[in-house]
Amino acid sequence: MGAELRRLRVRIRSVKSTAKITRAQEMIAASKISKAQARQAASEPYARHITRAVTALISHHVSERHPLLDRKTDASRVAILLVTSDRGFCGGYNANILRHGQQLARALRDQGREPVFYVTGRRGVDNYLFNDRPMAGQWSGQSGEPGYGQAAEIGEALMRAFLAETAEGGVGEVHVVYTRFQSMLSQELTVRRILPLEIEDVEVPPEGEPVSTFDFEPSSGEVLDDLMGQYIRGRIWNMLLEAAASEHAARRRAMMSATDNANDLVTKLTRQANEARQAEVTNELNEIVGGANALADSVKTD
Repeated sequence: MGAELRRLRVRIRSVKSTAKITRAQEMIAASKISKAQARQAASEPYARHITRAVTALISHHVSERHPLLDRKTDASRVAILLVTSDRGFCGGYNANILRHGQQLARALRDQGREPVFYVTGRRGVDNYLFNDRPMAGQWSGQSGEPGYGQAAEIGEALMRAFLAETAEGGVGEVHVVYTRFQSMLSQELTVRRILPLEIEDVEVPPEGEPVSTFDFEPSSGEVLDDLMGQYIRGRIWNMLLEAAASEHAARRRAMMSATDNANDLVTKLTRQANEARQAEVTNELNEIVGGANALADSVKTD
């Protein structure tokens, strides 16, 4: 067997082995997507009801104010939370988030404002450490299956930064860069401002449907203070859950593409190996025919 044919056959075995690994990773990611979607869907009722409670409280007690609702006069420092993944093999998922974060930072600097970065996910943290970029906070280890505890910790850190005076290291706004899950095939990179909170108008229920009413105890001010913290932590948790589903979907898509590319490469290499084997057989036949002709000529000469 020729050296070229041996090299091709070794390469084919290697690519087939890689295709098996990427196929397994694709199946694992596909199984995790449904779990992540279920967790995200399970968190929706809580987020929906606490949003209704906050809206009702503010609507019925317009005199009540909260620091998380007020736009700061000094917003020269802006917090940016980047939600990346702990693991790789998910295509451009992390690269897009990091690139968009830097674009947002450049836009803020052009406005004379200083960006302050908070990063979740080992990939994002490692990128910032490698490039020697400062981080005001970092979290990792739960990107694939985020827990409420980590979301609460992130929310507390961001709220403390927002409530602090800018001169003392506080921030005037908080933005989150994450990937919003839409479907198995579609995920949208999203930038959302979560502080200060924006009061959104909601649709009035159709005529004939009951309208929810709320009684607040011990006082609307104390309830608002407690609800605002829960609201921020809940929003961050919901974003982390959406990002987890998006991460698994991106990994599934990347592994599917890698498997298809590996199979295409195996087909190409197999064709090259067949051509190399055919060339070897042709050379062997030519040598046999040439040897036979030489033997026949030598017999005639004798």
